[in-house]
Amino acid sequence: QARISDAWWTVVLPGLALALTTLAVNVVANWLRVQTNPEQRQRRFALSPQVRRRRRRASAASHARQGEHVVRGAQGDGPETVPLLEIEHLDVTFDTPGGEVAAVRDAGLVIRPGETVGIVGESGSGKSSTALALLDLVPPPGRSDAASIRWEGREIGAGELRAMRGSDVTMIFQDPMTSLNPLVPVGRQVGEMLTQHRGMSAAQARERTVELFELVGIPSPRRRLRQFPHQLSGGLRQRVMIAIALASEPKLLVADEPTTALDATIQAQILDMVADLQRRLGIAVLVITHDLGVVARICDRVIVMYGGRVVEEAAVNDLFARPHHRYTQALLEAVPRVDHHGGALPTIPGRPPGRLEDLPGCPFAPRCAHATEECQTMPPTTEPIPGRRFACWHPVGGDALPAAVGAVEGAS
Repeated sequence: QARISDAWWTVVLPGLALALTTLAVNVVANWLRVQTNPEQRQRRFALSPQVRRRRRRASAASHARQGEHVVRGAQGDGPETVPLLEIEHLDVTFDTPGGEVAAVRDAGLVIRPGETVGIVGESGSGKSSTALALLDLVPPPGRSDAASIRWEGREIGAGELRAMRGSDVTMIFQDPMTSLNPLVPVGRQVGEMLTQHRGMSAAQARERTVELFELVGIPSPRRRLRQFPHQLSGGLRQRVMIAIALASEPKLLVADEPTTALDATIQAQILDMVADLQRRLGIAVLVITHDLGVVARICDRVIVMYGGRVVEEAAVNDLFARPHHRYTQALLEAVPRVDHHGGALPTIPGRPPGRLEDLPGCPFAPRCAHATEECQTMPPTTEPIPGRRFACWHPVGGDALPAAVGAVEGAS
């Protein structure tokens, strides 16, 4: 360290040689691992079954749409608008030494302009994998596959969806401390979004960053431009992440557990700010969370996921007042209440299904007190009724439900 200013090459050149040697050894070792393991070679190069499955699903989706029953969200019976994003038959799978693991199975998603949609479920239910698939960010060895992707009513491919990432579609990640670059000032990190996606100069990006910091409620915005992530509190780091997501003026904002690492007071401030920005800017928001309190606070419509499948979808007020799926009912009963005095808190017995478990019927059947043999062996039918849909053989209050119109076989 004492001599580096006089003879920098004595440190830099050996360090570069060591780095390149380590990289070369890792590349060769990875190549040998793939070449000597037949299972790895098969999973890496056998892509044709995925292509065939995608084509089959696309064909099935085109036939199903001819008689599909349209389910409106929070708008109820109001005039139908063209959805901002529609995804049908979404699968997310990961190749592991133990076999193929399905994180998301045959999921469907509709998001309308200006709408706030929540996806809720236990850890491991497929919420974050769904969000990553929307932006084509599923990390290897995972892959996402959808039969149909429509943006503003137009059919698009995965490549076009990837091109919209960072401009029309942006994302707030769970932990801002690991998402922000610790070696770069936060002002420059926001400015990169503006120069890359909005074509601004460095000076314009700096002034716009100050405006964004003021928009998301960061005090002393000009002074914060030069600060690093570790110099900010958790709440301020999350506000920086929101500023980065809003920098390109997106049409859809995906928030993946945006308040996980924050205390209750800061969490409330962040949620109120997201709801206020959504109203002021008119953007659609997709919130991924395991907290039903977050859903009740800011969402218009909620999607409940379990075992990688969508088990129920409804407007927020309807879901909290009249849940139909047994898993949704169990989730609501497990929420702590202020009027609960003494005794054990309600819990859901059992455990979520393992990733390698093959459940031919309802994924919640092993934990459901109302499950029958039909639940164990046959996938439940998706029942679309006005304003909602659910997949359960023995729903809550099932005797009082109206006859379903256009029921589609298989969990949605």
